[in-house]
Amino acid sequence: MSSRRNPSIKRARAHWREGNHITLLPESRCFLPALFEAVEQAQESILIELYLMESGQLANRVIEALLAAVQRGVSVYLLLDGFGSMGLAQADRQRLTQGGVWLRDFNPLAWHSLARNVSRDHRKLVVVDQRIAFTGGFGAVDEFLEAWFELAVRVEGPVVADWVRLFRSVWQSPLTKGAREAKPLMPPVDGEPLVGGARGRVIWGRGYRFQAIRLSLQDRITSADRRLWLCTPYFVPTLGLRWRLQRAARRGVDVRLLLPGSAHDHPGVRYAGQRFYARLLQAGVRIHEFQPGFIHAKFVLVDDWASLGSCNFDHWSLQWNLEANQEVECAAFAEDVRQLFERNFAVSREIHLQEWQERPWWKKARTWLYGSLDSWMTRLR
Repeated sequence: MSSRRNPSIKRARAHWREGNHITLLPESRCFLPALFEAVEQAQESILIELYLMESGQLANRVIEALLAAVQRGVSVYLLLDGFGSMGLAQADRQRLTQGGVWLRDFNPLAWHSLARNVSRDHRKLVVVDQRIAFTGGFGAVDEFLEAWFELAVRVEGPVVADWVRLFRSVWQSPLTKGAREAKPLMPPVDGEPLVGGARGRVIWGRGYRFQAIRLSLQDRITSADRRLWLCTPYFVPTLGLRWRLQRAARRGVDVRLLLPGSAHDHPGVRYAGQRFYARLLQAGVRIHEFQPGFIHAKFVLVDDWASLGSCNFDHWSLQWNLEANQEVECAAFAEDVRQLFERNFAVSREIHLQEWQERPWWKKARTWLYGSLDSWMTRLR
């Protein structure tokens, strides 16, 4: 889709906002209670945008909290991805809609348009009363209760209005299907800067049509001075990202990757990404594989700039998905992110070049096989 066919894409810009309070919430034991507390205290509106939602314990808690909010007179809008929410039972959907929740699906799978099916809404967002926003990599699936390491951020301040605008753009998209008679969304309310707040902005991507997340990360890597630490669960980076990581390491920047270990929900993706290890290690990039479980979080720290949200920094996220991250420029917040990285590095296994080169032949063959499959699929896309 060109900007001529959709002028809003050309006009789309991500703006920095001063005066935001942004709190890092690592692990579900921190962000789930904060999320449910905000929903339970909602007085006017709740906006939720999720990729993953499937019937189970956590989804049931979400449904009950949303239905209780509707009974208090709160307007609840739930936007789900048409593929990622296929595990949500029809009975649960009926509970939501019959209970007064406005429910829509982004880009439901369709046989008449197979190419369009690859475009997914991978964003994760909760906005309460246009005053508090949460974003990260979370979803309403039971794995987030215990098995997966994830994080979120809680946001207050002027930047929340940009999260509302982003939600409205997808809720009203021609690709979004659902109740035609839904109650109109209230326009965004621009909040006043908060005292002692941080500088932040909402950054988003629309696949190959609008890649602001990728461009922002590339710019930060190029200008990195001290450190460049990146955590992603699906490490299949673009050629440009690999080159930038290697160049940064060669010029003396502390470049580290925090990646999943053997506990992975898609092991083939892990093996495919391992084909890049040798050149990265040779350039001086340090690679750590997380051991306690599957690390599903996506966050980056470059000097005192951080980016956290839904984007995996892989081919799929950057070329096809709708993604969104919260960027923060703040020394105090960067210190919180640094400490989180350090705690995770401490329970990870660092990969060393000689050890990697001497691994068994069958592991090398496995890397080659999955790497070749990924390369072939990437060229097809």
